[in-house]
Amino acid sequence: MSDQFIPEIQGELRKFMLTVPTAIYKCSGIIIFGKRIKSILFSTDPSIIRNANADAVIAVYPFTPQPIITQSVMTAADVPVFVGIGGGLTQGIRVIDLGLHAEFQGAIGVVVNAPTKNSVIKQLNEDLDIPIVVTVVSEEDNIAARLAAGADILNVSAASKTPALIQKIRQEFPRVPIIATGGPTEDSIRATIEAGANAITWTPPSSGEVFKGIMDAYRKHEPHP
Repeated sequence: MSDQFIPEIQGELRKFMLTVPTAIYKCSGIIIFGKRIKSILFSTDPSIIRNANADAVIAVYPFTPQPIITQSVMTAADVPVFVGIGGGLTQGIRVIDLGLHAEFQGAIGVVVNAPTKNSVIKQLNEDLDIPIVVTVVSEEDNIAARLAAGADILNVSAASKTPALIQKIRQEFPRVPIIATGGPTEDSIRATIEAGANAITWTPPSSGEVFKGIMDAYRKHEPHP
């Protein structure tokens, strides 16, 4: 029943939080170890992670992966965490070691960058018992080779071309699990889902951006928004 009543419990202090766009709930989700994941928060900020309602977190960042960062994210999160383990600047055995460490820390999956070699993905597939998420950024990427090497989930991140790239992948691989960036609007998220994405990553506003609205209110002697 589409109009089924859903009870909601809120606290006075924690009701101020970041909520994912409602369009994300239209996707099918991906079930991993019994958990259905539709919305994935793209952040490594513990304060943002702790105050957002996404189903999971994807902890990737533009520096060499470090287990202490992974641990801080998973300590803050009360939802599953996908951990970035490199594949761009960080290559080879270091990626594999980081993948093992991430699994031991409790990650629900590991994410590798687009330049990761298939031989590394194959070794990860042999060594890990958690899903391997491979980032896809271009229609020139060889999806068949990625899947043959052991990719479990594709993470499509092609900016404005993301829906078109998902459609292309779906034509050849109709059942492969796909996570994708949904874009900045409800309409762009819906387009990404209609193209075939199973789960959507959402980039929240930064702490500074959230603070701006609060401080503007305080300067006007208004209450917390």
